[in-house]
Amino acid sequence: MRNQNMSSYGKIKKSRFPASLFAIFLVILLLMSGIHTGIIVFMDVLYWNDVLQSIIPIGYWSLVAVGLTLFTRKKMKDTYEEPIHKLAEATRKVANGDFSIYVPTLHTRDKLDYLDVMILDFNKMVEELGSIETLKTDFVSNVSHEMKTPIAVIKNSAQLLQMGTVSEKQKLEYAKTIENAAGRLSDLITNILKLNKLENQKIAPKTETYDVCRQLCDCVIQFENKWEEKELELEMDLEDTAMIQADKQLMELVWNNLLSNAIKFTQPGGAIKIHQISDGDYIRVSVSDTGCGMSQESKKHIFDKFYQGDTSHSTEGNGLGLALVHRILQLLDGEIQVVSEQGKGSTFTVILPIPRESDQQMEMEENDELYGK
Repeated sequence: MRNQNMSSYGKIKKSRFPASLFAIFLVILLLMSGIHTGIIVFMDVLYWNDVLQSIIPIGYWSLVAVGLTLFTRKKMKDTYEEPIHKLAEATRKVANGDFSIYVPTLHTRDKLDYLDVMILDFNKMVEELGSIETLKTDFVSNVSHEMKTPIAVIKNSAQLLQMGTVSEKQKLEYAKTIENAAGRLSDLITNILKLNKLENQKIAPKTETYDVCRQLCDCVIQFENKWEEKELELEMDLEDTAMIQADKQLMELVWNNLLSNAIKFTQPGGAIKIHQISDGDYIRVSVSDTGCGMSQESKKHIFDKFYQGDTSHSTEGNGLGLALVHRILQLLDGEIQVVSEQGKGSTFTVILPIPRESDQQMEMEENDELYGK
């Protein structure tokens, strides 16, 4: 991975001290040696005394040594010390929570060396940390908002129940409101825990080969009351049998979330279509509705945690369903695609690999061993 990152920057210089620098040192030393020889000859020609002939070369080479030392010191400072000090200062600011830091590279992109690459990687790291911090802040804000709403509903309804002038019919309505708000709060906490376990891979998928068409039919039946209540037209176009290899319980979450969203966002009298087909090495399942659809901006964020196209959060739900769906399909080597147009509805297509015959045979043998056949 590191080599791939470095190759993406083009050709990287492996040394901050080029050969030309050492050539300059060599030429300077040779030149100084020539001048030294000339001084010696000059002093011999003039018959200077021995003391001067000893002191002058010593003084001359002392000046040469001081000059070379200062030059070398400056090169080391410019080459290493100042960039490292800037990087250290930026690191200290990042450690104190400032993720707006940006350290400029020492060279242009076509002349980068390994220190430039380190600076670029540092800037990328700070950018990622800033994104994580933003996500964490948004997460806390959204969780607080989603919890605050049902709690406020429960509190208000409980206060109304305590009023002496409330009729029996109103009491039932308030009790039902409390039940619905408590259910919404319970679903929120359950989904947060599930998503946390999935993201931290604390839930290991237990794959098995089973008929996805049968599972889809079972899931649709669970929502019978809801789509009948809204008088929705339901169309199902499925094969007789379609075997997939996946975690049955996790996939049930996927179908339930997609069906729930389709029903929720489709107006009374609308239509929902479930289409399944085997396509080469994959099985495709599409859930389409004639609901409100979504904008291009919403499509970019629908799999983000707590994202809701309705920014008022007035519709039921907490924006975790599609995040769960996306994470589950990632774990199961699946994929989800979205086609949507505002005012015309949405289509969510789940793509799952068809199990190979060798995989099915292996699973059958494992089951035979398990049940002692």
